Amino acid sequence: MSIENRESLANLHEVVRGRVLLPSEEGFDLARRPWNVAVEQQVRAVVEAADEHDVAALVDYASRAGLSISTQPNGHGATGSASGTILLRTGRLDGVEIDPAARRARIGAGVQSGSLQAAAAEHGLTGLPGSSPVVSVAGVALGGGLSWFGRAFGWVADGVTAFEVVDAAGKARTVSAANEPDLFWALRGGGGDYAIVTALEVELHEAPELFGGRVLWPASHARAVAEAFRSMTAAAPDELTLWLELLHFPGAEPMVAIDSTYLGPEADARSLLAEIDRLPEPLSDTRAAMSAAEIGTITGEPTDPSPGRSRAELLTHLDEAALGALLDEPISPLMTVQVRHLGGALALGGDGPHGPLREPFAVYFFGSPADPASSEAMARKQRTFAEALPVSGRKPLSFLNPSEDLTDALPGRSVERLRAIKERHDPAGTIRGNFAVPGTDGRSGS
Repeated sequence: MSIENRESLANLHEVVRGRVLLPSEEGFDLARRPWNVAVEQQVRAVVEAADEHDVAALVDYASRAGLSISTQPNGHGATGSASGTILLRTGRLDGVEIDPAARRARIGAGVQSGSLQAAAAEHGLTGLPGSSPVVSVAGVALGGGLSWFGRAFGWVADGVTAFEVVDAAGKARTVSAANEPDLFWALRGGGGDYAIVTALEVELHEAPELFGGRVLWPASHARAVAEAFRSMTAAAPDELTLWLELLHFPGAEPMVAIDSTYLGPEADARSLLAEIDRLPEPLSDTRAAMSAAEIGTITGEPTDPSPGRSRAELLTHLDEAALGALLDEPISPLMTVQVRHLGGALALGGDGPHGPLREPFAVYFFGSPADPASSEAMARKQRTFAEALPVSGRKPLSFLNPSEDLTDALPGRSVERLRAIKERHDPAGTIRGNFAVPGTDGRSGS
């Protein structure tokens, strides 16, 4: 490390008003921990920004000192790329301002999906939430973002109308289609490698009535449940979203579930989901009319960090052979195999780096390893599934795992354009996203 690097680390407390933690200080290990604790990130320091002025001051200092900055509101999506950098936490940038007349929200970079949903629901509105209420909206949008309402409204990123950012020179800027079209395009689903987002403006949608929940059965009914899922998705309107879940939690028997949301009246939803009522008696059925603020309860995902081993694929179809590949063998040692119905607006629109999402289904495999041996066993199982399924070869950026990169998610022409944008806006590599643009030389911080 250069003398300038040492001085920058020693002086970080003087640069920002927010909390700074160095490797020798108590609390550092907890502060640097990513959401997926199986990912190791050996960072040089952790800075918890008090506001956007802290972000600008930190970028300016890091740029002059020859250091790189990785930004994580709460650690979701970490890949290990933060190693050797200053880790910037933006969780305290958590303001939410709702304009119900314009159906818009201005939110800080640290705002979690559940917080936006709670604020929007007070006005009969909704954002574009995914399965977890604790992920940051900014982080999801930077990766494109799949939500419960993607079939109706497209990518989460499609609903972003402006970003407030700090660029690699430490300058605060507002980025939109009108004043920074290339950078705006890159941030709407190309990752966080180009500027640090401090706030964003997003569209909201009317949701006066919403129905959703989970129906759960023993795994002995998996074939009948999966056939019903396939039948209902074939005729589903864009307002209806269905996910098939194969579940095997530690200490429990295998189960199968259908999760659903419907933007509309309960009576219409129950009519569209009538095939569920003809299936065997479920173990539980949580479906009900709900507020948009409650949508994060449907899947009951963990809200605390834990180790994870994941893999995602996009499916070109879901025929009998594909169902057999999913159902004929136990999913163990995995905990979940989730099949999401896509289509609708996702297939028609999307002017960001990913483009239209033509594949009709996404599948996500997840396990929680206890040690390297179990992690490798989970990877083998995921690989076996993927090799037996009709995968397209692409996957959503927000579902990439640490062994993958942007070329696994985005078309080659998009990667080339992103490379040019990175070189123009951050040629020295001061800003480092979870997934760096291939072929660009960032700083090592050493």
